[in-house]
Amino acid sequence: MARSNTGPVVALVPAAGRGLRLGLGEPKAFVTVGGKTLLERSVEGLVESGSVDRIVVMVPEKLVERTGDLLGSFDEITVVAGAGERTDSVRCGLAAAGDADIVLVHDAARALTPSSLVSRVVAEVRAGRAAVVPAIPVADTVKTVDIMGAVVGTPDRSGLRAIQTPQGFDAELLARAYAEAGDSATDDAGLVERLGETVHTIVGDPLAFKVTTPHDLLLAEALVGQERS
Repeated sequence: MARSNTGPVVALVPAAGRGLRLGLGEPKAFVTVGGKTLLERSVEGLVESGSVDRIVVMVPEKLVERTGDLLGSFDEITVVAGAGERTDSVRCGLAAAGDADIVLVHDAARALTPSSLVSRVVAEVRAGRAAVVPAIPVADTVKTVDIMGAVVGTPDRSGLRAIQTPQGFDAELLARAYAEAGDSATDDAGLVERLGETVHTIVGDPLAFKVTTPHDLLLAEALVGQERS
């Protein structure tokens, strides 16, 4: 049954990934765009939304102190050691979430996510939806292929969506999903789906794209440059 969530909102920011596809030799969250790291920009968006009470950032253990210094100007931020796998890092964050009523999980690599999107996700969970994810329609034709690369199907893209973050959850539901998870999932909502719970989508935002490749980084730099001009 849906219930109204009125308690604290805690955002978890997994930032322990190595970012190998960027090829820059450092964790992706610490790559800079327009003079600020992706992590700083992601945290700024959460803070500026006015909808988040606390933030927990999960980074490689050797970078905990550096991250604390980097984010020292923000209030109500806790930095903890994460893990090699994203799901394990989120578990570390959940352990530090305290009395959260609502938990957001937000990729540090989605650094240009508008604060208004954060607010909309929180509003939907507060209204009683236990799991909410931003989504945008898939523009390209999608094929399913076998292990040899042969096409075996063409899904109707009208029902397909690309999922973004922040993803918002009733804290108890997300904790249960992680407690029962046997292996990894591509996103947190996938673990909730395995419980048979409904995940609702809201309209996402093109600016919430994930910086994964050098091309994505160039796009982010261009967009930040436009903001400055």
